[in-house]
Amino acid sequence: MSYFVTGATGFIGRRLVARLLERGGRVYVLVRPQSLPKFEALREFWGRDARRVLPIAGDLAEPNLGVSAADLGKLKGRVRHLFHLAAVYDLAASAEDQNTANVVGTDHAIQFAESIRAGCFHLVSSIAAAGLFPGTFREDMFEEATGLEHPYFRTKHDSEGLVRHHCRRPWRIYRPGMVVGDSRTGHIDKVDGPYYFFKMIQKLRRSLPQWFPLVGLEGGYINLVPVDFVTAALDHLAHVEGQDGQCFHLTDPRQRRVGEVLNLFARAGHAPTMAFRVDPRLFGAVPGMVTQSLAGYQPLQQVLDTLLRDLRIPRDVLKFVNWPTRYDASRTQQLLANTDIRVPPLEDYAWRLWDYWERHLDPELSLDRSLAGAVRDKVVLITGGSSGIGLATAKRCAEAGARVIIAARDPDKLEAARAGIAARGGHVFAYPCDLADYAACDAFAAQVLAEHGGVDVLVNNAGRSIRRSIELAHERFHDFERLMQLNYFAAIRLTMALLPSMLERGDGHVVSISSIGVLSNAPRFSGYVASKAAMEAWMRCAAAEFADRGLSFTIINMPLVRTPMIAPTKIYEQMPVATPDEAADLVAEAIIDRPKRLATRLGIAAELLHLAAPRISEVVMNTAFRMFPDSAAAAGQPESGAPQSPPNREAMLFASLLRGVHW
Repeated sequence: MSYFVTGATGFIGRRLVARLLERGGRVYVLVRPQSLPKFEALREFWGRDARRVLPIAGDLAEPNLGVSAADLGKLKGRVRHLFHLAAVYDLAASAEDQNTANVVGTDHAIQFAESIRAGCFHLVSSIAAAGLFPGTFREDMFEEATGLEHPYFRTKHDSEGLVRHHCRRPWRIYRPGMVVGDSRTGHIDKVDGPYYFFKMIQKLRRSLPQWFPLVGLEGGYINLVPVDFVTAALDHLAHVEGQDGQCFHLTDPRQRRVGEVLNLFARAGHAPTMAFRVDPRLFGAVPGMVTQSLAGYQPLQQVLDTLLRDLRIPRDVLKFVNWPTRYDASRTQQLLANTDIRVPPLEDYAWRLWDYWERHLDPELSLDRSLAGAVRDKVVLITGGSSGIGLATAKRCAEAGARVIIAARDPDKLEAARAGIAARGGHVFAYPCDLADYAACDAFAAQVLAEHGGVDVLVNNAGRSIRRSIELAHERFHDFERLMQLNYFAAIRLTMALLPSMLERGDGHVVSISSIGVLSNAPRFSGYVASKAAMEAWMRCAAAEFADRGLSFTIINMPLVRTPMIAPTKIYEQMPVATPDEAADLVAEAIIDRPKRLATRLGIAAELLHLAAPRISEVVMNTAFRMFPDSAAAAGQPESGAPQSPPNREAMLFASLLRGVHW
């Protein structure tokens, strides 16, 4: 027995060929000349029987599939079954491409089948041929299809019509649901259908704990079938006697809503799920005039387009979230009843689909997720780079191949830092500068632009901290001014001086080191926290203004780090705090991923507690405030006075539990 298959190198086609080979005989496959390398690569997939797979040169867009007269003569009367799978299955493809492949290609395949006197013509169509039919679409329905405005739906329907009305050979039509990966291995060769939402699920997993309850849409119906079921059913049904002129739904008998399916994949990806799903019918109560106005509201569309672009979801996919059609597959299920061919429950293999996507198809896999991939040969400017967090970050960036610029007030410490990095092979430049001096800050920025042509990554790290309770600061307003001068004004002055060159290039990243104290409302740090909060507010506003200009802004709510800045507070010597290298890890993560905010789980928990139960948050902070006294210096006592009492056991336990918070 001989077969002829179009689309044999495709996802379904290659598996169908493998099953046909098990039946014996030859399998002729249509191959475009440019696809011959892909065909040859599949021989290993087909194994030792690949010698019985014979390529026939041709093209869907040509009459008789572009098959030569010699090959037509060779095939005439020898092909028992002709399977036409070649088509465009991409919703985002142009209308012209879809019409050429799906309609014109099918017309030429029918012509070819007649020319070679094929025994039976098998069209692999799609449930899309039913359009957006409101209700249950049976296997014996065709003309009843509605909602065919989208070119994918229309061309699938029209190609079926050609077979039904113009094919003079015996024919059978198969309508698979949305075909996903192999239920046994998860393998699939491209992102399509439900896979478009995997990136959204992944981002939710990264942003929220798995237990976090989400609110979402229930959506319409979605019918998923694994490729192994489709090929097995297709092979079996094609060989059942007496079924010519019939259509078969290769669909899951269990009708599932989009919300249910997304939750299954969210569980597979260990992401939070939708605890409450809104029934789309509720939106029917909204007047049409309102929905039309919202649909045409340009600012809303711009927000939606940006969100979809970040999530890598084609806009056309949203049109089918409320898919209204269900599919009756009674005839197909009856013919498969005495076989072991079944649609496995999605719950049993969703994790395999997710795992395969995340390991092989996640678009971010092709990105270099290392620090070197983010900064190699780029200019990274780090303020406060002579010690602590700044120095550790400078070393890390220099080792990753960046051209590092460090700035700080003390020339001697700065030169020592530069020499140490250079001795390890780093490409580093040092600029002594007091950024709190506006004239010096402006001159520094101008010099950097003149000598380096611009900055790719700016890390606003230079800062000053004062640990003093408000009650002891009544006569020290200048402390607040000093903090604002460096932590806020100097940071944004330098950033604004460098922004024009970033905007001109259409790329740039500003990372500002803030504090966990902004999230926890740390007592005794009112001036420091206020200055960092002001800088955070400016960063958020800047991010909103330049979201469409290629610039990124990241805030890091850094926990308490053992640096020279905290050295004057002696009780910190006995408390667990982060190291500069641990802090540099956070900065590196920020540079690589460009998140809007980067904070420890403790910091996020502190902010959530303050939002949900501000009184409890206040009591916790007040308890800590009473546990840890002001330093002798903050109280105005001489350094040579009585040494400060160490924290008691309860205070140390409290600090250990809340490691990284400023006390």
